Amino acid sequence: MTARSPRFTESTQGRLRRLNLVTSLPPVVFAAVVLLYTDARTWWHVVVLAPGAVAGVVAFERWTANDLARVALPCLVVAAVVWPLGVLLIGSPNAYWGFCAVGSLALREVRRHRKLALTGLFTYVAAVGAVRLLVQRDDVGHVLLTFVLVPTVLTIVVTVFTVLGERFFDLIRELEQTREREAELAVVRERVRFASDLHDIQGHTLHVVKLKIALAQRLLLRDTAAADKELRETYALVSDTIAQTKELAYAQRRLNLTAEIENAKNLFEAAGIRVRVTREAEVDARVSELLGQVLRETTTNILRHAQARQVQITLSESSITIVNDGVTATAPPELRGLAALRQRVAGDGGELTVEQEDERFLTAAVFPPARAGVAPGKDGR
Repeated sequence: MTARSPRFTESTQGRLRRLNLVTSLPPVVFAAVVLLYTDARTWWHVVVLAPGAVAGVVAFERWTANDLARVALPCLVVAAVVWPLGVLLIGSPNAYWGFCAVGSLALREVRRHRKLALTGLFTYVAAVGAVRLLVQRDDVGHVLLTFVLVPTVLTIVVTVFTVLGERFFDLIRELEQTREREAELAVVRERVRFASDLHDIQGHTLHVVKLKIALAQRLLLRDTAAADKELRETYALVSDTIAQTKELAYAQRRLNLTAEIENAKNLFEAAGIRVRVTREAEVDARVSELLGQVLRETTTNILRHAQARQVQITLSESSITIVNDGVTATAPPELRGLAALRQRVAGDGGELTVEQEDERFLTAAVFPPARAGVAPGKDGR
């Protein structure tokens, strides 16, 4: 039996302790009283037998409080002494009860050689019971049945049920730990989602601001009106980013795919990149936000990493494909934003593909038709 985990919450321990005390402790106390009443015929019989019964009750109460280790050895010693005294002095076949209760519960504290401890427990009960033959030799069958067989069998049965009960607690403990881990993972996933969304907002905006300021600097001396227009748009973009950041902090932010497409077109055209948008069908609302995030991240990557001359954006009911040229690297760059998005798309049942072939780079996010909620083959313009 394993020790209880410190992660096993106090509230759960408290509930299980109360459950044990209410359902199991009264029958245990009742059994101890009945055994004393049955076997004790004089006051000194009570004096001899009572410590064993008390040791069993105390051990059980401490077991429910996960504090048995502190009292296991004293209770076991007391109960172990009561059993032979009951056999030899009183002729009590039930004096083993305290040793049986304490021993079966104390097995949880044994880390090594548990089989040896089990054997010792059962052997002690049987051997002490057989000692009755020293004072009652005329009825061997009765002694073997009453003082050896019955106590040993009942000790085995009690031990088995105790082990099963501890396994039950282990199961509850594992379920509680699993629930705690799931809660922790949910917090981690939410933090990752928040960081990803914040990266989408801030990273995209900062790159666009850099691009517009550079354009405004070029226009400043030859076209002040155009430069002023770019600066005003930059100011508006920063203001919008602040608003989006607040919405993100309060879990109110929703991406608009149509707005993201217009924004991507404007950015590409401002950078001198030809862009073509093809809508094969209306995008399902349940996938549009994630597709918008893919488009936003891909737009930022194209402006940052490629020397693109043209970009093709294709939309279907449940997918988006962005293809751009102007890729100069021999290997795909490390795009951390898309790596995080791949996990989010996969979490919603989709697949994010990133491929590079010659000077062309493809980014595609595809969700199954069932995810989009539209029958395959339906075409809307």
